[in-house]
Amino acid sequence: MKQTTKMSRAVSQLEHIYNSLNTDFFSGELPTPIITVQSKPGTYGHCTTAKVWQRKDGSTYELNIAAEVLNYPIEETLDTMLHEMVHLYCREHGIKEVSRGGKYHNGRFKAIAEAHGLTCVPCGQYGWNTTPGDNLVEYALSKGWNEIQIGRSSLPPMIRTGTGGTAQPGAGITPGGKRPSSTRKLICPKCGQSVRATKKVNILCGDCMEPMIEV
Repeated sequence: MKQTTKMSRAVSQLEHIYNSLNTDFFSGELPTPIITVQSKPGTYGHCTTAKVWQRKDGSTYELNIAAEVLNYPIEETLDTMLHEMVHLYCREHGIKEVSRGGKYHNGRFKAIAEAHGLTCVPCGQYGWNTTPGDNLVEYALSKGWNEIQIGRSSLPPMIRTGTGGTAQPGAGITPGGKRPSSTRKLICPKCGQSVRATKKVNILCGDCMEPMIEV
């Protein structure tokens, strides 16, 4: 996938990611939400508790990816998207996956999240959080997806918002705000073509026959 450096392309890529995740992790059963990128300092994203958008074919939910984390490692984006899709799944099936005023992700959330490809970790008073697993790294590699190269500068995000007002602390975040990427990126110094790998490798660019450099 080409580098995404424009907002219109970023939203288009998020829509493409959502559709692929819906097909591969939810058997295509989730409705199509309006995907937005809004500034949400301190959060990763949200999924509304109601169908707040109106369109010709009816109403639908909003699924937001915070502008401050838009350019995070691709597996982080997949984790956030899937996390919010779990909340959307619960909306559709009448499952109460959060409690304590919407701040606690309970055992039902954990069970549904893990059944749909997510890795859950305990998060104290906030219940269960999700964190990118190796399966999401491999999934991104299999799709040829790269990070979105555009993001809004702000304070490092510390919570992940599951619904309107549902929040939980991020897990494994570095002092700079990002989790370290689980993959390596290599580029051809001549033509700029890039690839990703999960371990240190020596690769030649097939077009230029130049050794690719890790960045």
